[in-house]
Amino acid sequence: MERIVASTGLSPGVAARVIDDVVAFHREPVEDYVRRRHAHLQTHGRRNEEIFDQLAAELAGRVVAAPDLTARQLRRIVYG
Repeated sequence: MERIVASTGLSPGVAARVIDDVVAFHREPVEDYVRRRHAHLQTHGRRNEEIFDQLAAELAGRVVAAPDLTARQLRRIVYG
């Protein structure tokens, strides 16, 4: 945390909250991430074909990349 405080000028309390938020984001299970993002994108009028393509790209770009999932696998996570 000291490195974040020193490099950003954030207070130790704010730096700790930022670190906790980032760690929580990357700790989220793939299935939870897919369901949450699918619902979010769907509320903004996106179609499933677009959503599943975007989800696959997002998952591949994560710091600790999720396994490659096909559109069918993503669909099964969302709809069971």
